[in-house]
Amino acid sequence: MTSATRQPETPAATVPPRLIATDLDGTLLRDDKSVSERTVAALAAAEEAGIEVFFVTGRPARWMDVVSDHVHGHGLAICGNGAAVVDLHGGPGTHRFVKVRELTRDNALDAVRLLRDAAPGTVYAVEQTYGFYQEPAYPKLHMEIPDLLAPAEELLAPDAPGAHEPVLKILAYHPELDPDAFLTLARLAVGDRANITRSSPSALLEISGPGVSKASTLALCCAERGISHEEVVAFGDMPNDVEMLTWAGQSYAMGNAHPDVVAAASGRTVANNEDGVAVVIEHILAERA
Repeated sequence: MTSATRQPETPAATVPPRLIATDLDGTLLRDDKSVSERTVAALAAAEEAGIEVFFVTGRPARWMDVVSDHVHGHGLAICGNGAAVVDLHGGPGTHRFVKVRELTRDNALDAVRLLRDAAPGTVYAVEQTYGFYQEPAYPKLHMEIPDLLAPAEELLAPDAPGAHEPVLKILAYHPELDPDAFLTLARLAVGDRANITRSSPSALLEISGPGVSKASTLALCCAERGISHEEVVAFGDMPNDVEMLTWAGQSYAMGNAHPDVVAAASGRTVANNEDGVAVVIEHILAERA
């Protein structure tokens, strides 16, 4: 989906923004996973104007190299759909977990069991703070070598390799179901044992601890800084962004956004390949000037 307009549809700001929260893939990043020069300049200008920038992504910390040069002063990013707050200052491979909101193994096992019953053929991977494990049938979606191949029940067992590390989320993939239908089915099947969302165009679900989302972790980070939700501007493109966009005082769906995101956001901007985040930041700074 692409935008029909070159200018953002901008909601009226009730208070000056103090923090920008932006998703990465499909939002800040172009489709080739690059950060454009225009976007780099806009992020730096926002920070210089006293507006903090937080990257809020479903990505694990080890995939944050693409933006680690642009975290500026605080150095923090929210990863794993809110499961972790990570200090990226150390550079690739040396990041530090500041906050972890884990999915307990009992809840993870419940989710695996319930979803296997509701959607036969579902296969799983397990994302931990430093490890990545998957079932043998789980597809190579992430271009990385898993630390171990085994059934999810074994990967989540109390004596499993890596059992000393928190589970950040589990990934559930179905080879045949429609992505949105799979999400609805999973939420009904699992109930309040976990928070389930998706950010992939395929039928790949991301399952986190109860109450863990981009929005709830962003709210914690803002509270620590004395920033209210009215002072936050958020950007996103996929269902895992909906809660964050609803929570923020101003929010923008990208021109390429999922229909649920368009419905949740208070404004719209152009697509990620047209630097939609930078367009809005430039507008905000021009209004300040």
